[in-house]
Amino acid sequence: MPDHPQSPDAPRDGSGDESGSGLPPELEEVLKGLTGGHLDPEMAKALKDMGIDRVDPAMLQMMVGQMQAMFASPDTDPFNVALATDTARKTVSAAGDTTVGEAAGRQVAQAAQVAELWLDEVTAFDAPGITTHAWSRAEWVEGTMATWTTLVEPVAEGVGRAVGDAMRTQLQQLGEGGLPEGLIPEGLLPAGTDPSALLGQVEPMMAKMSGSMFGLQVGQALGALATETVSGTEVGLPLVADRSVVLLPANVEAFADGLGVDLDQVRLYLAVREAARVRLFSEVPWIGPQLLAAVRDYARDISIDTDRIESALTSVDASDPTALQSALQDQLFRPEPSPSQRAALARLETYLALVEGWVDVVSERATRAHLPQAASLGEAVRRRRATGGPAEKVFAGLVGLELRPRRLRDAANLWAALEDRHGQDGRDAAWGHPDVAPTAADLDDPLGYVERLGGAGDTDMDAALDALLRDGDARPDGGEDAGDGR
Repeated sequence: MPDHPQSPDAPRDGSGDESGSGLPPELEEVLKGLTGGHLDPEMAKALKDMGIDRVDPAMLQMMVGQMQAMFASPDTDPFNVALATDTARKTVSAAGDTTVGEAAGRQVAQAAQVAELWLDEVTAFDAPGITTHAWSRAEWVEGTMATWTTLVEPVAEGVGRAVGDAMRTQLQQLGEGGLPEGLIPEGLLPAGTDPSALLGQVEPMMAKMSGSMFGLQVGQALGALATETVSGTEVGLPLVADRSVVLLPANVEAFADGLGVDLDQVRLYLAVREAARVRLFSEVPWIGPQLLAAVRDYARDISIDTDRIESALTSVDASDPTALQSALQDQLFRPEPSPSQRAALARLETYLALVEGWVDVVSERATRAHLPQAASLGEAVRRRRATGGPAEKVFAGLVGLELRPRRLRDAANLWAALEDRHGQDGRDAAWGHPDVAPTAADLDDPLGYVERLGGAGDTDMDAALDALLRDGDARPDGGEDAGDGR
């Protein structure tokens, strides 16, 4: 322990402290920032009576640093994005992350170029341009955080409201003499203090605390995802803004380990899948926004378990800046989704299945003549999904949403049947408009969908698609909401 000019047990006299609160100046500044620039003298006295002015300076500095990091988010932000990013970066650093070297970058670029050539032969969609990135795990966090922020903000807002409501209820109970023990440490409130008078100071603090708590949760979830995902959009969402083919070399190597397949083949196969997904998001402009809208719609109507939050708040250690985050971990969401959430979930599952099913079919067609182990690699990807892949884990952690992979095989069967009847141009033409794209009901009856596009002798796909558009409102499969982000 380093020597200090003042013993940890010696009380501070507040010299040099213009407010005369007797608190360490650095701590007083943090508290003022949390309470709108004014530190209530009675609150300062209560903290001093608790002995906070006698805390070891080194420990106090660490606590102040933690509090400043947690409460650094602007008041208007529903959660602390900077803290989320920093937490995710620290998570991947702890798991092991290194800068991608030039050799690995060249390997990714070469794999992407080959993948684009193979895809040209099997899809009607053009490549948006051969732009590639070989990202480290931390670079994936930085490159996708903007999209994740828009997806989880509705949940963060709901969490903030729930925490504020819970704290308001607890303070009201305190004023009525019925507060459960543990929420307000003994001696914190001076005798005669009206708890309701503290709402003005406590609510901004709690808003920032809940935003920081959620930021930590987001950072931990994305950090864990970054250690597993092999490419920019493996989760099935358009996370990469510049429509580039992105691979994470470290995670590609980890995926290849134990497969018994040459790493070059694994890299090529995953590059084909990523390039196919990027083409789809680029050439079908409505699918990416529909996917993101379905996630946001689900998150916007999420039900926060206020009773569990209130219970968790009673066990919070007021001296630990991270206590709220720990107390509320995994206690946010009610298990039963609302009707609107079930509708959003159905849309999301269908769209994700259609995207990944199309990628499965196109990737198989593009690689079967070029990669000897293409079939084995396809099966490895399916096993990875069936056991709960990265997308399922991250959604469950961020918005209480678990994705089931059961519809992917149905979607792949539908695209294969459509291709068999109408060729690859007809298969890809089904993406032409959200009103004619396959629905959940079509995944149950893929052959019926193919028949609705016309018989084997029909050559005018445009006419068939026009007929589906005209008939869209009368379909029994939920097509009536296709114009509203179905």
